[in-house]
Amino acid sequence: MRSPRKSGWADVARRLGFTVDRIQPGSYVVQRGRDRLRRVTVGDGRRTVNLLVHPKATRRGWAPVQKQLWEFFSAEQVTWLLQSSGINLVLDVGANHGQFARRLRNAGYRGRIASFEPGSRHFARLAEAAEGDPLWSVHHCALGAEEGEAELHLTDGPLSSLQEASEFGKQWSSKIAAATTETVQVRTLGSMLDELADGLDPVRAFLKMDTQGFDHHVFAGAGKILDRVVALQSELSSLPLYDGAPLLTDQLRVYEEAGFETIGIYPVARDGKTLRVIEFDLVMVRSQELGIRE
Repeated sequence: MRSPRKSGWADVARRLGFTVDRIQPGSYVVQRGRDRLRRVTVGDGRRTVNLLVHPKATRRGWAPVQKQLWEFFSAEQVTWLLQSSGINLVLDVGANHGQFARRLRNAGYRGRIASFEPGSRHFARLAEAAEGDPLWSVHHCALGAEEGEAELHLTDGPLSSLQEASEFGKQWSSKIAAATTETVQVRTLGSMLDELADGLDPVRAFLKMDTQGFDHHVFAGAGKILDRVVALQSELSSLPLYDGAPLLTDQLRVYEEAGFETIGIYPVARDGKTLRVIEFDLVMVRSQELGIRE
């Protein structure tokens, strides 16, 4: 195998006693003794990211490694999408502690972000994360199909939901089974977007929904302003953790009928006993946006 041309990372690897061998363009084996690491380069000409994957460790515990890789590739695709399609407003619904918004900022997105989180404990951390960022607004409410109040089933992690947990969900996660309740305000996206998008012309929004079985209600509440949403990300369930959550085929059909088409789908959670995928992250764009890049 041929060695790659000299570059910063390869020089550092060699100084540390590794050998660097090229497998194919963008893919290398980095090795010291029997410790082999597979290196893969991911980039679009503007931003390049290097991954080092240990095959032996991956085989011993492939599920966590696979989850991390899918999360990485999903984030990379969303970052590319925001840049390529001129998104100027990200609607971060189900923000938890602001992890999604922080990732966008770290990746270089400098446009407007509006984050929504109904849980009091989580909202306090979200507000702290957004402090000092004038283009990142936070809203202490849930989004749904109608305005009013609802009971939030609150967990310590990112599994809080306005839906009751299913029996499968309680068995799958002790956090879901131990959820407490909190009364929260519910708004609709259709009633809030004009305020959120004030000064933007045109509005080109990215709608990210992570509401644990409630995404279809968030989508329904967008109403007539949905035509300002250029792209979306939603969580689809094949084994619902919450009662009332639609199956992925039904939810996908709703998005397709609204004019969106799939450009990415990534496993999010698995059932460790059966290896079945429980949830997927779906990334979609409007049909007329599909030609934004080759």
